[in-house]
Amino acid sequence: MNKHIFRFFLILVTMASCTSPSKMVYLSSTGKLDANVKFETTLQPDDQLLIIVSSENAEAASPYNLKTVAFQGNSENILAQERNQAYVVDQDGNIEFPMLGTIKVGGLTRIEATNKIKDLLKNGHLSDPIVNVRLLNFKVSVLGEVANPGVFPISGERVTLVEALALAGDLTIYGKRNSILLIREKNGVKTYEKIDITKTDFINSPNYYLTQNDVVYVEPNKTRVNSSVIGPNLTVGISALSLVVTILALTIK
Repeated sequence: MNKHIFRFFLILVTMASCTSPSKMVYLSSTGKLDANVKFETTLQPDDQLLIIVSSENAEAASPYNLKTVAFQGNSENILAQERNQAYVVDQDGNIEFPMLGTIKVGGLTRIEATNKIKDLLKNGHLSDPIVNVRLLNFKVSVLGEVANPGVFPISGERVTLVEALALAGDLTIYGKRNSILLIREKNGVKTYEKIDITKTDFINSPNYYLTQNDVVYVEPNKTRVNSSVIGPNLTVGISALSLVVTILALTIK
């Protein structure tokens, strides 16, 4: 009788340590992916923009650029270099542009902002303007149950949720893959969305591509929560108990 009890208990301990693959594997469910889904980042307040205006006549284009500032390198052998100043989008979505004055760029994509500035320059200022707009402070934050939480600057114009998680070293085994919180602010309003990355459906959602200043929070699963309540030695205790049960079961045979 005791032998059966020990074997039953051993099975329970083993089952308690198992996790369903459906809760761990990314994109495990089948679904139709929409190849036409597109995403472009829109400019928001506090964005820092590098805007350079050029033309065949460099002298004519010069007044439409911010003055460069000199900075000194760390080494005495490095001469002072010039660095372009950035435009900062104010809380109303505006920037102050040389010669053109106040320009509304908030809510526009980078391409839309480029075309708007180009059209304003063509209107009696420059006949052949070339405008280059670049977002300088694109960053996302990844927190919670990931290997390396932190704030990550993005060099390109966009980043996916999966790429952001990869930058953070991927989820730990204690992260809830079916309940990832995305905090996003747009036009001064914060939104909170839960995302399930075990299903393919989220690839077609607006949350697949992140915007600047997005915060991704990976919630802890029940195992992590319970271990924090009971204590850090819970796992060690279960392992020791499992070993004892195994030895006793073998001894009773």
